[in-house]
Amino acid sequence: MSIEVGKQLRAVRTAFGLSQRELAKRAGVTNGMISLIEQDRVSPSIGSLQKILSAFPMTMAEFFTRDMEGKENVVFRAGELPDVGTGDIQYRLVAAARHDRKMSILSETYEPDTDTGEDMLTHSGEEGGVVVAGELEVTVAGKTWVLGPGDAYYFDSRLPHRFRNTGKVPARIVSANTPPTI
Repeated sequence: MSIEVGKQLRAVRTAFGLSQRELAKRAGVTNGMISLIEQDRVSPSIGSLQKILSAFPMTMAEFFTRDMEGKENVVFRAGELPDVGTGDIQYRLVAAARHDRKMSILSETYEPDTDTGEDMLTHSGEEGGVVVAGELEVTVAGKTWVLGPGDAYYFDSRLPHRFRNTGKVPARIVSANTPPTI
């Protein structure tokens, strides 16, 4: 294994806020075993490592590929968010380059008189959002609502839906959907 298992295990354990003793208890192994692995004095078998990782919401593959030391960005400045929208609709995507993203978080801006199109959208998953400024007309499964600042939506994305700004000022929304569609 090219990864330093002990160093990675310590990073994972610390990221999840567990002591060596608590991890050992959850995994059903001795505290000494955890300590020896983290010091790279013992190389665990695959079976032992799987048993230890069962204490975390993480697969073996994630353990070996995930950056637990925080080298991946945690904070994304406004100027770093790429616009993945089209025309007069901006979709600024958070963590666009992150390879293991499990959701899309967007800062959306709809200019006046813009919409997502005549055709209703459908895709697997769920989505939700909060209107930050302006007004947004939301249509889901044939029902339409006009939302203002502070109003929110959440629905099953398999239902036909669309978004429109029928107002005179830009509508700003912060939204999320899972699994990521962008």
